[in-house]
Amino acid sequence: MVLDRRETPPSGGSILGIGGSPRKGGNTDCLLAQILDAARSVGARTEQLRLPDLKFTPCVGCEACRRDGLCTRFSDDMMDLYPKIIEAKGLVLVSPVHNYNVTAWMKAFIDRLYCLYNFNDNRPNGWSSSLAGQGRKAVIAAVCEQEDKKDMGFTLEAMRLPLEALGYEIVGELPVLRIFDAGKVAEVPEVIAEARRLGTLLAEETC
Repeated sequence: MVLDRRETPPSGGSILGIGGSPRKGGNTDCLLAQILDAARSVGARTEQLRLPDLKFTPCVGCEACRRDGLCTRFSDDMMDLYPKIIEAKGLVLVSPVHNYNVTAWMKAFIDRLYCLYNFNDNRPNGWSSSLAGQGRKAVIAAVCEQEDKKDMGFTLEAMRLPLEALGYEIVGELPVLRIFDAGKVAEVPEVIAEARRLGTLLAEETC
């Protein structure tokens, strides 16, 4: 599938959920599923993807996308994912905390969004986002076994700042603490309730 950044901006109602955990069926997948299920319950179209299930290469900084307007260095699963990102008005990113940050899969995914920027010859500030100004909204969440939010380190910021730069408004953040064992997040009613509230909010904001 060819990435065409000139496509019509999304009209609303579609939400793409991206999970960055290598542990299938774990807390990240559960949390993401709850957010998207709540969004569907109020009429949104949703899709849930696990980054470790995809085959894609991290950005190598070749800068070819500055010239070509899209990533031409690799032919991998990101090429099918780009049109989904462009089409969806809502985006959900969820990652467990790995060493005070997002997982390697989530970081690689975010870095591969570099091709969605437009650059000119002025440095360092000569850039804009091809996704900006289209009413895009996002929710981000992170799961951590420690008890203090500071032990999440840069995890939420590592998702929030790139999305804001791309033109998304972050309508909600969910830091989840004190959970490690796979699937245990489903046993914490207040966390599930907040996840579903954010899913409903995102759907309402993007419809």
